[in-house]
Amino acid sequence: MAENRTTGGSNDHSNRDLVVCFGEMLIDFVSSVSGVSLAEATAFEKAPGGAPANVAVGISRLGGSSAFIGKVGDDPFGYMLADILKKNKVNNSGMRFDHKARTTLAFVSLRSDGEREFLFFRNPSADMLFRESELDVNLIKQAKIFHFGSISLIHEPCKSTHLAAMDIAKKSGSILSYDVNLRLPLWPSSDVAREGIMSVWDQADVIKVSEDEITFLTGGDDAYDDDVVLKKLFHPNLKLFLRFKGRVDGVKVKPVDTTGAGDAFVSGILSFLASDTSLLEDEKRLREALVFANGCGALVVTKKGAIPAMPTKEEVHQILQQEGLGPN
Repeated sequence: MAENRTTGGSNDHSNRDLVVCFGEMLIDFVSSVSGVSLAEATAFEKAPGGAPANVAVGISRLGGSSAFIGKVGDDPFGYMLADILKKNKVNNSGMRFDHKARTTLAFVSLRSDGEREFLFFRNPSADMLFRESELDVNLIKQAKIFHFGSISLIHEPCKSTHLAAMDIAKKSGSILSYDVNLRLPLWPSSDVAREGIMSVWDQADVIKVSEDEITFLTGGDDAYDDDVVLKKLFHPNLKLFLRFKGRVDGVKVKPVDTTGAGDAFVSGILSFLASDTSLLEDEKRLREALVFANGCGALVVTKKGAIPAMPTKEEVHQILQQEGLGPN
């Protein structure tokens, strides 16, 4: 039986600009030395992580309103994570603590190019045991945007809880934001992963998907071919593609750790979308939002860890101006 203790929120989230992030929060142990495998690593640095939680912190750092809903262990790591959210002004009242399972741990090594090797410890972890009866329904109903990833779709009872939360959010008028966040070692097989990820595809309004994930989901197609995305992965809810398509410039930086880059990008675009949903119908405004989101992702890869590296709005504007990408 899980313990439904909460730690309270930090902000007043009664406004309709609230982004509620659902899913996992964990501890990343990142190799202190880059360019080595996990087996070769001799020391690790503790860093809070978990894609949905990263996004929640990212939005708050950018001046937005966010909340996190998920489950951690009734252990020192779990309470450390809840406190980190609180310190970052994220509403953590939707967190639950399980005294029979531990907080997820992930060991991460960094290759010389900043890419990562993962080893997860969740057998099962607390986030996998999140039950529908533990959901903070009122918090979900307040969400202007409800953001989630695929990892919470892998195991029951969390999968059913995830689907129930999505349904509540959809019926409450929330925009549904989906991060594919493929972590293949966590799924029973590639086929199950593909089927599970696609099972909620047509319910999302906004989807963040990487080149590697496009190739995986399409069975090997060219991720840089617009027709692949627009014909194989498109569905009517994907508002970003209803009126226009295109690309925006990125920001060149020297990567130290790519952990959290995609989450920072999502934070950037959702912070814009939460305050102005009309940007989906305004190509110029959307491009500005995407350039800003690219700036968020670029800044995160210049530091180790995800949550500790999430930038402020001022830092993003500064790097965009340095690169000649800021507003005139």
